[in-house]
Order: sequence, then C-alpha cells, then structure tokens
Amino acid sequence: MRDYIKNNPVTLYFIRTFIISWSGILIVANQTGIPAATGQFEKLLPVAMIPYLLGPSISGFIVIGLTKGKKRFSELFRKLLKWRLGSSIYLIAIFTVPIISFISLFILYQFSEVYIPDIVTTNDKTSLILSGLIYGIIGGGLLEELGWSGYATPMLREKYGVLKTGLIIGVFWGAWHFLPVFWGSGDSSGNLVLSKFLPGLFFHYAGLIPVRILIVWLYDRSLSLIPPILLHTTLTAFTFFIFNISQVGVSLFIYYALLAIGFWVFVALIKSKPLLKPKKIIK
Repeated sequence: MRDYIKNNPVTLYFIRTFIISWSGILIVANQTGIPAATGQFEKLLPVAMIPYLLGPSISGFIVIGLTKGKKRFSELFRKLLKWRLGSSIYLIAIFTVPIISFISLFILYQFSEVYIPDIVTTNDKTSLILSGLIYGIIGGGLLEELGWSGYATPMLREKYGVLKTGLIIGVFWGAWHFLPVFWGSGDSSGNLVLSKFLPGLFFHYAGLIPVRILIVWLYDRSLSLIPPILLHTTLTAFTFFIFNISQVGVSLFIYYALLAIGFWVFVALIKSKPLLKPKKIIK
C-alpha cells in the first residue's frame, strides 16, 4: 500500500479529498435529502461544511505523512510563513478579484438595477464585510489552500507547467463544489430549483478554473502559500458576500459569465507578458 501511494500520490490525494469533504454532506443529507429544503439547508450547512472544508488539507497531510514525512511538513509550514514577497505579488493576489468583480457589476448595472451588489443594499455593511473576510480567510483560503496549493500544486508542477497544473486542479476543484451546490439548490419543499443550481454549477467550472490557474501562477512566482490564500480569500469574500447579487436564474448566470470572461482575460494577459519571473520549484 505504501508503494502504491508513493507511485500515485496525486490521484489518491484527489480521491481522498472528495471522500473526506463529501462525507459530511452525505451524512447530513441523509436527514434532509438531496437537494435539501431551504430551511434545513441553512440550518445544517455549518455542520456539513466542517469536514467539507477540511478535506483538501487533511488529505494532503495524510499523503505527506505516508510518503514524505517530517521534511515535507517543515517545507509546507515554511511556505505558510513566507511573507517577504514583492509588492506586485500582493497587489495581484488582493486586488484582481475585487477589480474584475466591480467592473463586471458596473457594466451590467448600465442595463439593469438587479446588479446592485449586497454591499450597497444591506443595512449592516460591517457584518457583511467581516463575515465574508472571516469565511474567506479561514474556510476558503487557509483550509483549502493548505491542500490545493500546499500539496497538489508543487507535486503537479514537478511534471507539468503552470497552465496544465492549473487546469488539472481547477477541474477537480470545480467538481469538488458540485455536491454542496446541488444539496443547496432546493426550494422550501426540497425540490430542485434549476435557477439556483445551474448558475453555481456553471461558475464552478467557467470561473474557478482560470482563478486556479492564477493561483498556481502566483505560487510559481513566490513559492509561498500566502498569495494563494489571499487570492482565494478575496474570491470567496467578494464574489459570494460583498459583491454578491441577490438574484438567481439568468441574471446571476450573466454575472457569473462576465466574471469568468474577466478572469480568463486576465489569465491570458499574465501568460502573454512576463510580469514576474518564476521561482525555482523545490522538488
């Protein structure tokens, strides 16, 4: 078994990640059904999300422990503490998603007022910003990127370039979101609502894949986990909280489509222009 793990570490990493992450949702969904009724989903979501968000990092820790040992753990946590990076790295990691999201909403607002974001319409702006940032840092950035960027990215970069590595992880990352999106797409009776399900399904492929390529690119230029965590944090905080729109169906689909186009354009830009030189990958 140890030899098999050593020969197929990345494949087993993705399989184990899905098993750990989806297990919590499936256990909870045994009580609610899939999709869940809206009230049940909102009540039980925090419970199901604990193993879900821990899946990528725990899976990486298991594979590292079985194949690499203490040395690779030390390398992982050194990358987590490596913060002396160029200002360009931080600017791209922090501002890419907010700027593209703002531009997308500004364009769409010229055609319809449904594209006014939650940060404008809510009365409690402080709570919205804080909840988005807290969930983004802990749930999205830290817990996920210890696995996706801390383990899967350097392993795949030993064989593939930035683009292919981002595509591979991006596809699995998008698929990883399928079950919670499907589980949360029910109406008050638990019937599937396509207007809730399809926009999320679309974005978790069309939008997340270019973001993952950008995350891999940032890791490649810094050999630090801080830029991937920051970019992931802004993606969660701004896309699903601060610049979220209270819409479903076609309106939400159009917003997500324009966001995805913006992300792909930015990826094409950084791939065509050597904005930052890559670091030497440590194998």
